[in-house]
Amino acid sequence: MRTAMETQPQQDAESDSALPTTPCSVVWSRGHAYVLEGFRARWVGRDDRGRPHAISGAEMQRRGWTFTRTA
Repeated sequence: MRTAMETQPQQDAESDSALPTTPCSVVWSRGHAYVLEGFRARWVGRDDRGRPHAISGAEMQRRGWTFTRTA
């Protein structure tokens, strides 16, 4: 089985930073990991205090995201 990193190692200029659409995809935003919930099409992660945090795809685009964790 291939992971998202193996099939899409980096965002390319042509995709114009399009978010992945495969359920259970993982992206990083502002130092936190977010997982795409397939049945609700929302990104779920944890805030700075460890509380559950859900955001929409549009909000994720505004915040900025990457496939890899940044320092």
